[in-house]
Amino acid sequence: MPKVTSVVVPYAAYLRVYEPLAAFAEPERSHWARYARRADRPSYQDELRRALADLVPTPPVLVPVHESRDAFVLDVDGAVCVCPWSTRLRGWQALRDLGDELPAPVLDAVLPPVLRRQAAQDYERWLADHPDARPWIRTATWQVPLNWFVLVSDEEREYDKGAGEPGGGAPVLRYRTPMVQARRRVARGLRALRDAMDEGPLIDSLVDVGRWLEEFHPRSWVELDYGGLVHVVPSEDLEEDHSAADVAEGIDALRRGDEEAAGEAYLRLVERWRSVRELRSAN
Repeated sequence: MPKVTSVVVPYAAYLRVYEPLAAFAEPERSHWARYARRADRPSYQDELRRALADLVPTPPVLVPVHESRDAFVLDVDGAVCVCPWSTRLRGWQALRDLGDELPAPVLDAVLPPVLRRQAAQDYERWLADHPDARPWIRTATWQVPLNWFVLVSDEEREYDKGAGEPGGGAPVLRYRTPMVQARRRVARGLRALRDAMDEGPLIDSLVDVGRWLEEFHPRSWVELDYGGLVHVVPSEDLEEDHSAADVAEGIDALRRGDEEAAGEAYLRLVERWRSVRELRSAN
């Protein structure tokens, strides 16, 4: 396993929304238009390294003092779409949710309570002035939430194991889909789930991601990126990972009333992602 510092390296997957430049008001639109022409744009690995570097000083910098002016850029048939990092907002939100991830003694030792309280107060003040703020990126560590796969199709899957070849770059496993398709799949998935079962965590999580998608321009693109997970999951497992197809098969089975087929698809997903999450404790 990779060697890490006292701070656990977050092997994270990402759900990103890329909005067209028309979705941004000035002066942001001009900033992103200029930014998209840069040849030296940083990668998600650069973003992660910057975040981890902030945790090294004593005391650690839990949330950046200023919002990032970086973004991921996607060119679709000549139309530029950008996904701002919104690092500061995401930092506050991650800090808010961290209590569910780590035991209290570990959390207090790594991130002192007084700093967390100060960050929470800063977030409340900032949110009062930015009530409609939402991140363009969602992050999950050591897993890809099953509800994310509802948004995409197996035909949109892209896998490149280039890291195995000299100069081949890092491996990539991702899906990209138009926003209209992602929203349509959420609606269909919710209908099938609600017809088949009572309200529960799976439905709640899909409702949540659906509401999040509604916040963005209809001509946006949605990207599900395995991110750092490709560095810990064996390439043969990535080759065989067609989770989006399994989710689609399960939803279609529910729509037909075939509970047995739906159960089989669900078990395949659970087993696949259980083995990935177990790597966290083995690391």
